[in-house]
Amino acid sequence: MPFRLPQFVFRHYLWAGAAIILALLLVFAFLPRPLEVQLSEITRGEVNVEVREEGRTRVRDIYLVSAPQAGHLLRIGNPVGETVQAGEVIAVLLPGESALLDPRSRSDAEAALRASTAAYSAAEAGLAEADAALELARREAERAETLFARGVSAQAALDRARTELDASRTRRNAAAAGVARAAAERNGAAQRLTPPRNGQREADVIDIRAPVTGRVLRVLQESEAVIAAGAPILEIGDPASLEIVAEYLSEDAVRIAAGAPVRIEAWGGEGPLDGRVRMVEPFGFRKISALGIEEQRVNVIIDFADTDADPQVQRLGHGYRMDVFALVWSGSHELRVPVAALVRQGSGWAVFREENGKALLTPVTIGAQDTRHAVVASGLSEGDRVILYPGRDIESGTSIRARKNQSQ
Repeated sequence: MPFRLPQFVFRHYLWAGAAIILALLLVFAFLPRPLEVQLSEITRGEVNVEVREEGRTRVRDIYLVSAPQAGHLLRIGNPVGETVQAGEVIAVLLPGESALLDPRSRSDAEAALRASTAAYSAAEAGLAEADAALELARREAERAETLFARGVSAQAALDRARTELDASRTRRNAAAAGVARAAAERNGAAQRLTPPRNGQREADVIDIRAPVTGRVLRVLQESEAVIAAGAPILEIGDPASLEIVAEYLSEDAVRIAAGAPVRIEAWGGEGPLDGRVRMVEPFGFRKISALGIEEQRVNVIIDFADTDADPQVQRLGHGYRMDVFALVWSGSHELRVPVAALVRQGSGWAVFREENGKALLTPVTIGAQDTRHAVVASGLSEGDRVILYPGRDIESGTSIRARKNQSQ
């Protein structure tokens, strides 16, 4: 007769087995699983440190044409973009008419005219008196010479007659000058009350000519108008002679050297353009940013590398916007770590380095850095693998594994 376990023993072993299986499942469920992370290998390569700023194009030499004197400017016939030659008439200015006088000013002008007319009459009377005195002195001198020749009068009488003749000539010349001055004052007073004739205005037309050969960049006063002396009329320049001016922060400008290469992007065409720093201006200026922050800025002047090589560059004009990246440091074979792997550790930097499936917090010393990589001075070796974009759930000693389908 076969042996059979008692029913209660079978049930005991059955429940015991189920409890063991359940315990194993619980242990497996609560075991810590490795975190999936994105790893990157430390390699050597190129690191280019650039400083970015917004730049604008401008014509290198702009000539501002202004009015040489106050007058009536006729309508400008040269539209924006038109080519003009040096010496070509680009504007016509008519001399301004006399200003209208209010009743009080007119009364003063009329009084001044009457006074100057009276002064002129007095000066003419003085001149007539001087002419008469001169004629008398001339006759006295001739009579004295005749008497002296006959031996009737002495030498002293002849000398007195000659001296009186010279004095009379001087007084007559002074009286004539007084008449000329009085006439000028009278004419000036009359001029204030008499507007110029139309024929005289047309004879005094002023032709304003182009100072150089170029194109009209901007017309500042297009319509016919009365303008003051020195008022701007239009600007002339050569759009083919372009440069870029970028207003860098002063702490970035001191890192930029003349001759540094520049990468030009977001200019409207395909692909970046090449440029070169021509000058960092030695004078800074204050500027309020869009956020209301007061900043110290410095103009950095940049030349295009070759405007003839790319026809699209010739489509740029004065005042066009673009982004410029000036190179301040470059290394071709530097040990580098991705910037995305760096985390702050106090006042320094650290990375989570992968070693035997564990994340180890490793302090590092970095040098120059660009937007993607930083130069490793110490703390890492070539071939090490570090975690990119480490989250707060990663600590030193955390089990990790590489994320599938990631680029190493």
